[in-house]
Amino acid sequence: MGGVRTALYNYLFAKKHGGDFILRIEDTDQTRYVPGAEDYIIEALKWCGIEPVEGVGFGEGPHAPYRQSARKEAGVYRDYALGLIESGHAYYAFDTSEELEEMRTRLEAAKAKSSSYNAVTRQNMKNSLSLPADEVQKRLDAGEPYVIRIKIPRNEEVRVKDIIRGWVVVNSNELDDKVLFKSDGMPTYHLANIVDDYLMKISHVIRGEEWLPSAPLHVLLYRYLGWEDVMPEFAHLPLLLKPDGNGKLSKRDGDRLGFPVFPLNWTDPATGEKSSGYREKGYFPESFINMLALLGWHSSGNQELFTMDELISEFSLERVSKSGAKFDPEKTKWFNQQYLRQHSDRDLAERAMVYATAKGYTTSVDHLEKVVALTKERANFVEELLEADYLFVAPQQYDEQTVQKKWKPESAAILGEWKDQLSALATFDAASIEGAFKSFLEAKQLGMGAVLPLFRLLLTGQGMGPNMFHIAELLGKDETISRMTNGISTLG
Repeated sequence: MGGVRTALYNYLFAKKHGGDFILRIEDTDQTRYVPGAEDYIIEALKWCGIEPVEGVGFGEGPHAPYRQSARKEAGVYRDYALGLIESGHAYYAFDTSEELEEMRTRLEAAKAKSSSYNAVTRQNMKNSLSLPADEVQKRLDAGEPYVIRIKIPRNEEVRVKDIIRGWVVVNSNELDDKVLFKSDGMPTYHLANIVDDYLMKISHVIRGEEWLPSAPLHVLLYRYLGWEDVMPEFAHLPLLLKPDGNGKLSKRDGDRLGFPVFPLNWTDPATGEKSSGYREKGYFPESFINMLALLGWHSSGNQELFTMDELISEFSLERVSKSGAKFDPEKTKWFNQQYLRQHSDRDLAERAMVYATAKGYTTSVDHLEKVVALTKERANFVEELLEADYLFVAPQQYDEQTVQKKWKPESAAILGEWKDQLSALATFDAASIEGAFKSFLEAKQLGMGAVLPLFRLLLTGQGMGPNMFHIAELLGKDETISRMTNGISTLG
């Protein structure tokens, strides 16, 4: 959900300002590669209706390729990393993973303020700042593995202007010398992202709050590469918070509380663990998008339901909140209910046919259209339109509480007379049935409560439900009379 919301806000912002929304796959960390994830992202964006104009899965454009591993093969990044070394803003580091771990252990034991690779610790490590130049060259000529790290300056204020949060000021002593280029020839996210944003002429970087600590590093990279004047504007979005308690919304919260946190069903290829998606749970993509848009952003008025065009028109980063947005699964169901009601009965009937078939009902779209008209106002999802089994199958049991409360010794005779009245009707529609019912009550001097709940009980087996006269019309005269006869016989 968080990833989709970030994509959505980028999409809305781009469309509002006449810009382009593209999909770039940032796969520089091959250890985190997940089979199927790329196809999943593409399918999810298509389902949500926030399709990029170009990029992986959406057609080539002027800045291809859009997959960073392919851009690495084209040699896009290495020259920029070497350029940073030449300008004195980066350096080679030859430390092994064991040596790095030893450094961290030593500093933690000494209770040092930081155990990271930085302006202080780099002097005691194996890198081109601490080693003689001839030894560095010898190591390079021998093909010894290395990484390229950024050289963070000491005690310098780094200012980041964020559209949502205003100015963010960080002292460089709090930053570490991040790896920019790895021994496998791949750039890290930090270098690849900045280079690609520059080459692709990205104007705005809209991303999650978790990337805010990296923003000062990115500002320095733009400066050191000579691109500070064309640096994109930054906006860091608030976290999505769990519905109960504090903290960031996670997949575990969805598992625990029974709601999806993925747009589509997802199976982890490594563990086989399955996570449910909004699409498969029966949500309309429009309701999912509408809900996400309002998680962290508010419109200029009190409007809650938006078309995509309305969202594009209304959206602005200035109305995105700084604080986290608490997710409400019940409100999400409400959104789906509102969008369900906007669909025609015919459309919903066609969608419901797959559920009717799965339940084994013998029915038609024409019949389902009438069912939808009865059940639409009470349903949150298309599947719920068919929850009233009695609209397809005669009841086998009768609500015990209604029987005990309403069925009297004289009820069988009264319902028998009402059944005869129904049998005599020439026109069997809701209006005719209701008119005959009121006349019957008046003639027998009976109250509505003495007959209507029992009429419902015989036809549906339930104590509550939609309008009874419409139910009877839907069932038809023969089925209505048959159910009343069986019910009277059963209840005696």
